[in-house]
Amino acid sequence: MASTEFTEATEDKRPTVQVGDPFTEKLLLEACLELMATDAIVAIQDMGAAGLTSSSFEMASNGGVGIDMNLDAVPQREENMTAYEMMLSESQERMLMVLHPGKEEMARKIFEKWELDFAIIGKLTEPDASGTGHMVLFHGGEKIADLPIDPLAAASPEYDRPWIPTPKRETLNAADVKAPDDLMGALKTMVGGANGCSRRWIWEQYDHMVMADTVQRPGGDAAVVRVHGTQKALAMTSDVTPRYVFADPVMGGRQAVVESWRNLTATGARPLAITDNMNFGNPERPEIMGQFVGACEGIADACTQLDYPVVSGNVSLYNETNGQGILPTPTIGGVGILDDVSKTVGVGFGAADQAIIIIGETAGHLGQSQYLMEIIGRDGLSASDGAPPNVDLALERKNGDFVRAEIISGCATACHDISSGGLLVALAEMAMASNLGANVEDLSANTPIHAWAFGEDQARYIVTTLDAEGMLERAEKSGVYATLAGTVATINEGQELTIGNNHSISVAELKDAHENWMPDFMSHPEAH
Repeated sequence: MASTEFTEATEDKRPTVQVGDPFTEKLLLEACLELMATDAIVAIQDMGAAGLTSSSFEMASNGGVGIDMNLDAVPQREENMTAYEMMLSESQERMLMVLHPGKEEMARKIFEKWELDFAIIGKLTEPDASGTGHMVLFHGGEKIADLPIDPLAAASPEYDRPWIPTPKRETLNAADVKAPDDLMGALKTMVGGANGCSRRWIWEQYDHMVMADTVQRPGGDAAVVRVHGTQKALAMTSDVTPRYVFADPVMGGRQAVVESWRNLTATGARPLAITDNMNFGNPERPEIMGQFVGACEGIADACTQLDYPVVSGNVSLYNETNGQGILPTPTIGGVGILDDVSKTVGVGFGAADQAIIIIGETAGHLGQSQYLMEIIGRDGLSASDGAPPNVDLALERKNGDFVRAEIISGCATACHDISSGGLLVALAEMAMASNLGANVEDLSANTPIHAWAFGEDQARYIVTTLDAEGMLERAEKSGVYATLAGTVATINEGQELTIGNNHSISVAELKDAHENWMPDFMSHPEAH
């Protein structure tokens, strides 16, 4: 399925899509951890792409051994499966392990305690005279295959497909982009649409408070989950802006990495590593392969300069229907660590009357922006929609390290990175998360106000603090651009988000649009 396109005639392939079971996955993880605490395991690997085939061949090749495998013993979810189906099935929640002799029953008892299938499906064998192990498969009491392992595992063909780079685009002049008739009306449309709405309808259907260790719920920059029984916590997020990658795969790949890095930083976490989920169209088309090459280059640049390594990932290609490919979508999942969970901050304004500071410089970049797409109605596919914002990796690191230090020191009381939708959307999200208004100065100066409000310049954060003077002094010493933008509104001032003297909207009105779009959409008959 991973190497073909969808057409109207491929409905019969839908059953081949594996469906994950998070609860069973949790049981499997616990059982494996319990077994790992003993001396029973020689080697272990999960079953991903190509299922039992890839895991068994890779493990045998790495160990320099062969395997005699009895497929009749493999636990099966369907009756009368063929050997071919069993070897290639990508059913989830499975691990393949090699155990020390004599430890089989101990392992069986652990897995049965966790109500999981456990089966001994084979044994290791010595390599042949040439030093190559063999995979010998038995099914229905007969030997059905005998293959040398290394030619499949270590000498598989490597593709060097032809590719062409994505043409560079010019930067869109913000002055050429029409301003909205109503600035706050445009904001309401953006936070209350498909791209900017709350995902609460989705995540409330899952147990997001497991073991009472969830410190920050979904809806912020990153989830923060306490490491059970400790003061440490993990922060986790996933990000990508496909329209950026389509317009400039290198810059879009960089941006996907740095936005995950910023999201972790905004909680106070120290970013540790990423996993990449590379989703593209048909790589046999040179322009699609060029997107893949460019995105890989951008991801590598960002990971190298941020000391933010790729530790895992997967690739999904041929994502096309009737010849129309998806936008290139290299989703980046990031994880970071907080040494002291009490130091973390959320996106909601800290408290009434606190100062609001913008970290990073705003130039008003509208190319490939959410404003351009949702308010102006341009989909980003045309060269006239401009280039995505530039990603300065050195600046990202400098600004992010400064913000993280302010959070850990306790000076920053709230933090939110500025990304899709720009400054005004980020302010609205902070206001809605805290049910507090804000009075923000119009700092657009020589930039059109809608570009200042909705531009998606990178390396920016909004923080609140009780010590604005001290934070601004430290920023100046660190060479970090920081601006005092306004204050969180007091209770007497009401729950209004106000920009300058002419633009205001109630937080309740924004929240109503933000929270209700998805429930309304999903309750509509056509949504199903």
